[in-house]
Amino acid sequence: MKTLKDAKVGETVTVARLHGEGAVKRRIMDMGITKGVQIYLRKVAPLGDPMELNVRGYELSVRKADAEMIELV
Repeated sequence: MKTLKDAKVGETVTVARLHGEGAVKRRIMDMGITKGVQIYLRKVAPLGDPMELNVRGYELSVRKADAEMIELV
């Protein structure tokens, strides 16, 4: 299973599904990341710092640990 934390900078990926519950998942869904949505990974900071995503023109910071919740196609 490939998750968002496995994606490379500059790669466009498609979301298969979100795992988990709670505030992080709600925030991700509120920003438009749902099943089938393509996202562009713009930047990954080292050592668990936030990664910046571009989703339909929105920017979203996601901690690398939380990126395990996003399963990719």
